[in-house]
Amino acid sequence: MSEPLVLDEWSSSVWQALRAAGGSCELNALAASLGADQSKVVVVAQEAAKLGFVEIVEEDYEEFIPADNAGELIAAGLPERRALQLLVDQGGELATGDFAKAAGQAKIAVNEVFKWGVARDWIVRDKQGVRLTQAGQQAASAGHQDVDEALLAGTSGASIRFSGRPDADRLRTLLGKRTELGKLKQRTQRTVSLTAAGQTQLEVGISVKQERNLLTSEDLRSGAWREITLRPYDITLPAETEHPAKVHPLRKIIEQTRRAYLEMGFTEVVSPMVESSFWNFDALFQPQDHPARDMQDTFYMAQPSTAPLPEDAALVERVRRAHEDGGDTGSEGWGYKWSPERARQVVLRTHTTASTIRALAAHPEPPFKAFCVGWVCRNETMSYKHLPVFHQVDGIVIDETASLASLLGTLESFYLKMGFKQVKFKPAFYPYTEPSVDVVVYLESRGKWIEMGGAGIFRPEVTEPLGCKHPVLAWGLGMERLAMIRFGLKDIRELYQGRIEALRAMPLAQ
Repeated sequence: MSEPLVLDEWSSSVWQALRAAGGSCELNALAASLGADQSKVVVVAQEAAKLGFVEIVEEDYEEFIPADNAGELIAAGLPERRALQLLVDQGGELATGDFAKAAGQAKIAVNEVFKWGVARDWIVRDKQGVRLTQAGQQAASAGHQDVDEALLAGTSGASIRFSGRPDADRLRTLLGKRTELGKLKQRTQRTVSLTAAGQTQLEVGISVKQERNLLTSEDLRSGAWREITLRPYDITLPAETEHPAKVHPLRKIIEQTRRAYLEMGFTEVVSPMVESSFWNFDALFQPQDHPARDMQDTFYMAQPSTAPLPEDAALVERVRRAHEDGGDTGSEGWGYKWSPERARQVVLRTHTTASTIRALAAHPEPPFKAFCVGWVCRNETMSYKHLPVFHQVDGIVIDETASLASLLGTLESFYLKMGFKQVKFKPAFYPYTEPSVDVVVYLESRGKWIEMGGAGIFRPEVTEPLGCKHPVLAWGLGMERLAMIRFGLKDIRELYQGRIEALRAMPLAQ
């Protein structure tokens, strides 16, 4: 090893910075000393490590990043600390009900007191009530701050590293889950150290060669490129992860759905999210005493509470007769007295069929194909598979020769465009279509069939009052359900939580 090591100018500067740091330095600090991005230093360090000149040691550790207002929260007093003085003033013990009442008057969050006061061994809560422990009495002494509070109060926003601290477990318990105070992060520290071979090589010397990343047009014209050494690129080396902007997964599914329908020759239609019961329910031959129209299932508007019926009085009359006695449809209807007042009630639309049924009334003659993608609302309890507000797509086709076969063919074409290779249909029941089917697709990643939505041919009681004498194909699909399946989510709420890391991790295509 009597020959100087030949390096480019940048690599040489990294070696010299490592020597100036005493032969060992944390990677971030080394990059900071050079005023460079860490990824550039990593490339040089890994090349040197391959030659045995340096050793890169990785150490995982936990770091607590205080919230911007953590110091203010500490200064104002955490709930459990404020509760200490309350108990001291009452002799150190209170019945649970009395404690809750006193805490409420003092605007102290009782649940937080019970959670963290017990975790810090400051209070005991049992059948007798709430009382101070010995540790709680010490904590209540004048001017006393526990270690976690002292740390947070003195950090001024600086992070707290747990590794190597004798009280690391306690800090992890007390701070790790208090999101109002900050966040616990998993970190990796990389330290670069010269080996004996590296020290020897520095003593022998380093020779700097001029390398270039780019050739200019002048280099090519003059022939100087023949004397220029180009810096090699190693695409296998790690680099900083880039997070370019990308479309939200749900928005991506919606746009893909819209594009699929437009490519199939459909016209997009829209209607207000605030809709009259006439278009949302009555025009679809849904009886006015149907359970779906109860307040337990539908959001009714307080202001405006009513909307005018359509200006076409003949249309309204045909809908009324369809409900009461079937009118000219050949049906017996529902056999009740139809109420125009109920039809005027204003709701948040429960399905985008309200849009396509409006389009059907405006364009009753074939050929006509329309779809609508939009928000719908239902009075649902929020859960892993239900939301009170979600997106839905509806489609209709008016054609003189439309049949169940053409409905199934249209749906199969759509789902193939959405990336599903196998589509099946099974008989179903829906109140305003007959016949009706459910659409199921095969999900290869899970190895099973998944139900996607419902479809059918509108009943004459729906189409004929609207002036349409031809078969009308209709179907509906929830967008969030499709997004959950495409992106492998188990909880529909994940689509709306806004967790940046989770959104970044979602694949661009799947």
